[in-house]
Amino acid sequence: MYSPPDDTTHQRMEAAHAEAANRLAVTTRRPYAWGWNGRTISSRAGTDHWLRVEATPDDRAGTRLPREGIPGAEHIPDAVPRPRLHATVRWAKDGWTYDADLLTHIPHPVISPTAPELLADPGLTDGWWTELHQALDVLAGVPTEREAVRTLWMRRSFPLFLGIDAPEHIERETGHGDLHWANLTASPLTIMDWERWGRVPVGFDAGLLHAYSLRVPAAAARVRNEFADVLETPAGRIGELAALCELLQSVTRGEYPDIAAALMNRAETLTGRRPPIPPKG
Repeated sequence: MYSPPDDTTHQRMEAAHAEAANRLAVTTRRPYAWGWNGRTISSRAGTDHWLRVEATPDDRAGTRLPREGIPGAEHIPDAVPRPRLHATVRWAKDGWTYDADLLTHIPHPVISPTAPELLADPGLTDGWWTELHQALDVLAGVPTEREAVRTLWMRRSFPLFLGIDAPEHIERETGHGDLHWANLTASPLTIMDWERWGRVPVGFDAGLLHAYSLRVPAAAARVRNEFADVLETPAGRIGELAALCELLQSVTRGEYPDIAAALMNRAETLTGRRPPIPPKG
């Protein structure tokens, strides 16, 4: 989805991918799919699998618990359509910790293969939206102690990026945590990339999907309509603000320049205040 990283990261991650393939006894083939800042590298493995390798600096790696991230998603009910995990391996080398996951290969493409944000109206059917609602409803009830969007982060970041204080009470549910158009397929629906799932503010997933739709007004309107029963509630408004806050934080780092103004406009609509930190770039 993202462009290849700098040469040093490129070589290190290719070597890690080859190491993962050797440890898991699979044969991979190019092209590679790169994650943000070269943090992940993935490719086909054999005929039916997909090998994803994630790198984390040792000082931030910690221990990935069995019910966290992609391994933890295996405990989610089958009613939530997603790639299944077949094997995983972890190792450390030269200051980096690598997590390799061997997943089911999903042959149908994601809706937005080149960017998280939507670039054109995908013309999704009513049935697709029904499937997405059903999947998110099931996911919302999955028990987990993992907090994907931390309360401490909200208290620190709302004043910085939205110009308002975070609320004292935050209603939560279990969510995907990274629901955007490069993580969703059509015909049939599959929800990809379960690295971040956990407890999120109610409305966070819907708010994030709406934010990534802002370049296509008709699609953004469809998201607002589909999730009106959540986004138009006080709890859902908080969740959408958390999603906007997260993306506005990224905007200040030079990311998402094409939707920066729309993100700020949406935040101002919800809060009555212009976000205090202008976007870079």
